[in-house]
Amino acid sequence: MRVLGYFGPAGTFTHQALLTIDDSGGVPFASVGEALDAVRQGHVDGVVVPIENSVEGGVSATLDKLVDGDPLVVTAEVVIPVEFGIYVRPGTTLDDVTSVLTHGHAAAQCRDWLATMIPDAQVTEAGSTAGAAKEVADPASRYDAAICARVAGRLYGLEELAHSIEDNPGAVTRFVVVSRPGRVPERTGADKTTLVAYMHQDHPGALLEILQQFAVRGVNLCRIESRPTKTILGSYCFAIDAEGHLDDRRLAEALLGLRRICRDVIFLGSYPRADAQPADVRRGFDDEAFEEASEWLRSLGAD
Repeated sequence: MRVLGYFGPAGTFTHQALLTIDDSGGVPFASVGEALDAVRQGHVDGVVVPIENSVEGGVSATLDKLVDGDPLVVTAEVVIPVEFGIYVRPGTTLDDVTSVLTHGHAAAQCRDWLATMIPDAQVTEAGSTAGAAKEVADPASRYDAAICARVAGRLYGLEELAHSIEDNPGAVTRFVVVSRPGRVPERTGADKTTLVAYMHQDHPGALLEILQQFAVRGVNLCRIESRPTKTILGSYCFAIDAEGHLDDRRLAEALLGLRRICRDVIFLGSYPRADAQPADVRRGFDDEAFEEASEWLRSLGAD
């Protein structure tokens, strides 16, 4: 039986993402690093971790830990709406709330609501929104309220004073399922490929050279983010999500191009998109066009 873990504790958005693909509950881990290391060590078959938020951007802990250690690959993604509420112990009213506990990202995403509705409340950061809910549920807690997901509020028996208090309705967080390398998931026609590209050295046009490998082959990028290589100040690599699958000729040739010009390219998986949105492949960039061009070249006597 396949055993999945997740960046916990129970009641977080990550836990919610896990439950959409596995209702067994999963194994919680205290940090993204611990979760990924559990996969590397074979304690679990895979883990669900956050990788990108539509408001806060990339999750640096995940991006860095994916390449820090034995190889891992992404095999699936899940996108969850980010909806926060304010939760209290039974009997507490909004007028009673003078202290709020929540994760730093949640506080940032609910800043306007907090400033309008409880401007004098002191907001303290916790390790997770679910951890905040658990703490507030304790009758001896010094915090009056938690900002968390509804699943966490219900899990710990709290009352909801307000829901959908986030400043950006429609915000989502993207999660990925990470496993040890194995067979790449089958191509669906609506796929992403994740990789990290390392420059040989910093020079004018170095990033452009990387981008050109995709552009000249008609490959659209879903995300590109610079990350420090942790060697010297000013040394960066690029974490990239590209539309397409390893079995797509345009994407495969882009990877070959990157391999030629980069110091290193770490392949982190090809997998189905959560939104099932097919790539918009322009004329001249589908597999048939690449094959026809290869046949033409062979007809000229080139091997």
